[in-house]
Parts: sequence; C-alpha cells; structure tokens
Amino acid sequence: MSGPNDPYDPKEVSALSDDELAAAVTQGEAAFAAATDLDTLAEAHTTHLGPRSSVALARRELGALPPQARADAGRRVNAALAALTASYDARRSALEIERDERVLVEEAVDVTLPWDRAPVGGRHPLTLIQERVADVFVGMGWEIAEGPEVEASWFNFDALNIPPAHPARETQDTLWIEPADNGVLLRTQTSPVQIRALLARGAPCYVAVPGRVYRQEALDATHSAVFHQLEGLAVDEGLTMGDLRGTLDTLARAMFGPQVRTRLRPDHYPFTEPSADVDLLCWVCQGTSTEPGAEFCRTCRSEGWIEWGGSGMVHPVVLASAGIDPERYTGFAFGMGLERTLMSRHDMSDIRDLVEGDVRVTAALGREG
Repeated sequence: MSGPNDPYDPKEVSALSDDELAAAVTQGEAAFAAATDLDTLAEAHTTHLGPRSSVALARRELGALPPQARADAGRRVNAALAALTASYDARRSALEIERDERVLVEEAVDVTLPWDRAPVGGRHPLTLIQERVADVFVGMGWEIAEGPEVEASWFNFDALNIPPAHPARETQDTLWIEPADNGVLLRTQTSPVQIRALLARGAPCYVAVPGRVYRQEALDATHSAVFHQLEGLAVDEGLTMGDLRGTLDTLARAMFGPQVRTRLRPDHYPFTEPSADVDLLCWVCQGTSTEPGAEFCRTCRSEGWIEWGGSGMVHPVVLASAGIDPERYTGFAFGMGLERTLMSRHDMSDIRDLVEGDVRVTAALGREG
C-alpha cells in the first residue's frame, strides 16, 4: 500500500483490479457449482465468501483509497460480492431441494396403512394345552385338581412310597428350600396331588392334575428344569391295567389324532406296581433315525421313540397312606410332560422354543393350543 503522502493509484492495489475480482467470482462460482451436498457447499462458502476470501480482502482495501477512487472500486467489489452471493444462494436452494426430495423417498411413510392397527395378543400355548387336556378329562367325567408347587417332602416322597435313600431325594435331582433339612421342596412331580386328592375326596376318585414342576435338569432339546406335567389318578373298585391303557389311548388320540402310535414299556416307579413308561413315536424322524446310515435325530437321540410319561397301577402302600383300603379299591395313575405333548402336536424339535419369548411361537401355536 502507498505511503500517506504519496499520490495513490488504485490500480496498484491488486485485490481491487478487475482481473482479480473477475477471477475471484469465477473461482467461487465454479466451487459452488461443484458442491454435491450442503456440507461441501458450506466449505466453499468459507473459502470464497468468508472473512479470509479474496472479495473480503478487497473490501478491506477500500478504506485506504482516496475518495475519488473509493466509489468506483466499491461498486466493482460489491458487484463481485453480489455475484458470488447469488451463485451461492442458487446452489444452496438447489441442494436443499435435492435433499428434501431424497428424504421424502428414503424416509417415506406409507400413510395408506391402517393407523390404528395393533397386533392381537395371544395366550401362551402351554396354557392352552393345559385347558385342552382338562376338557378331555372333564368330558370323561373326571375332576380337575390343583396342589401347591412348594410342597412338603411327605407328600412328594414318603406318601408315594419313595424311600429315604432314593436317588430322587438327592440335591442333584431335587430343588430343596433352604434350610435343606426342613423337608420343603419345589415339587418334582404332580403326583403329590394324588395324596391330597385322596385325602380330600376318598374313594372312588377320578382327578386330572395339570401343573408346573421343578427338577435339576440340564437344558437340552427335550429337557428343562421347569416344565409342566399332567397327572391322572383313578381309584375305584375293579380297575385294571386295561382301564389304564384305554384311558391313555383316549388321551393320545385326543391330543395327536387317530394316527398316533404309542407303546407301553415295563419300568419301575415306587408309587405304582406294575409300572410302565408311555412312549410316543418320534414326531421328527418318525423312527427312521434308528436305521443304519440314517441322519442323527437330536430330538429322540436316534432312539426312534420319545418318553411321554410314566404310568401304572397305584401301589397299595400309596392307597393306605391316604386312608384307602387297598383290599377293596384299586387304581391307576399316570403322568406325562405337557411340553412334549405340545411339541409332538406341532412337530417341534426343541423345547427351548416354548420359553424363549419369541412371539412368533405364541402367534403360530396359540391358534390351536
């Protein structure tokens, strides 16, 4: 810049020359046009219209010009600034329109869908299967009984002829309520309700007991530490194993249809004599996994059959524990898992699907139970 006493020629200030201003406008307009989004445009605005831009620096030179040159230079600087501002505003408007159009597509909401649509809730399939089983027995003239889940060991073991040294009493099988020597546990079966029903009703007695039970079980495809059982008890004069088999067949057909295949397999239970396990043909492999070279079935572990429950004629000791004369009355009892019943009805391969909270399971199975 010239000294205070020197003659001042505005052409000597390069920032105010026509060429410099024209170049600043050209560069700014090109930068604005090249911006592909608002962030890039903001950076270009700082470069070409910000406080350190060429036009801004030229405006600072105006104050040093003599009056006769200041007006002309001011008009040229303002013209350059206006051109840049107009170019910037036009590009910003175009980019904002593009952004809004893109948002309308990417964040579109289908307003034609029902605004008040809400998924219909459903009851859990285990609840429905318990009610279905109850309906079967009520239809046969039986009663539905209930009992506590926190049970005394006398009802759970002693009255059922389970001796003190029986493995079922060990902590690896039974969940005892602390202190462990107080004789209170989470019931391992619904069989204690047999004793409670006989004590309350006497004989004859026909009761079905659906309910939750607890055991120290490792979780796998067909076992759980918390599951549901159905207990059945019939005590009357002249009942035999034939009555037991007929009742089981009636229940199996009601649950699985007339095509169901079951079998009775001799076993031992302290509270029944004679005793038998009730097995269902595997609903996943249909028993074919036992054939040589067949693919392993994790549901039945390639055994072909899956245990449904236990059954047998009520042991005379159990009848006597409830005050029933075993010389006059006989009875049969059975118990089976409701989870396995539900899995068989719907060809499920993993018991964990029933308890993991997947609403799709409730929606799909809740329609039929």
